[in-house]
Amino acid sequence: MNIGNLKVEGYAALAPMAGVADRAMRELCREYGAAFAVSELVSSKGISMGDRKSKILMSVHEKERPMAVQLFGSDPKIMADAARRAAEGNPDFIDINMGCPAPKVAGNGGGSALLKDPPLAEQIVKAVVEAVPLPVTVKIRSGWDEDSINAVEMAKRCESAGAAAITVHGRTRKQMYAPPVDLDVIKAVKDAVKIPVIGNGDILTPADAAKMYEYTGCDFIMVGRGAMGAPWIFSQINAYLGSETVLPDPPLAKRLSVMLRQVELMMEYKDPHNAILESRKHAAWYLKGIRGAASLRKMCGEINSMEDLHKLCSMALELQDNT
Repeated sequence: MNIGNLKVEGYAALAPMAGVADRAMRELCREYGAAFAVSELVSSKGISMGDRKSKILMSVHEKERPMAVQLFGSDPKIMADAARRAAEGNPDFIDINMGCPAPKVAGNGGGSALLKDPPLAEQIVKAVVEAVPLPVTVKIRSGWDEDSINAVEMAKRCESAGAAAITVHGRTRKQMYAPPVDLDVIKAVKDAVKIPVIGNGDILTPADAAKMYEYTGCDFIMVGRGAMGAPWIFSQINAYLGSETVLPDPPLAKRLSVMLRQVELMMEYKDPHNAILESRKHAAWYLKGIRGAASLRKMCGEINSMEDLHKLCSMALELQDNT
């Protein structure tokens, strides 16, 4: 697939997930075969005000490439200025978020709130495209609610404004993440535009990835929650779609070693104390589905140091050995 003049190899990319897909996770997923990564949400207003956190969030590192910086906001001029500043960090492309359902984003007119104002959404895309020499992509949802499914209109407007590709999460803002993803709306967008369409939602296994491709005809797919605690899903998808090879999940010892490495990278890249606190949710994801997971999840919520994390790993392996 080509995103503008950027050629992307593989089958699946890591979706942007605020508070989850940080630099450490992006690097791990790229190592396991994610085709590209996208930054966590960055506020265009934050960038315009010189916010330090926003500057860190849009930093690009070689091990993450190809990589996009994802921006959100509701003012075309501010978004254009933010894109220019983001481009100074030399990302491979700029992504505009028009799908985030979080109240603090949508409540301020950004993210999925733009689904309610397609003309404004089009203005924002046009302004960003004209502001930077990089390809610009857009991520949307199927609509604001079931009474306003407008992904096709949004996609056409984004294409008309110069977007190089569009990602469609097949749920409305109101649905958040609960019901099954609507593949029909992704297919409808694919049939309506000429730019590449990236399908997103409910890809938890290689079989899910194959179904997304086959049913919708999309050009690429994006994996979000399916990669939480399982960065190897990308190598599994690549093997399954590339050669119909089924790669099993890694054994528990390997899963835990990957988890430890991710947390070590988190501690290296951000405040160590915050990284340890954030590791609690990642640890719970890595342990999902194993015997004794309920008691182990309680331990996850009490992690305050690397020593606690190592104790958790020892307990998990001990529980497995005793079964």
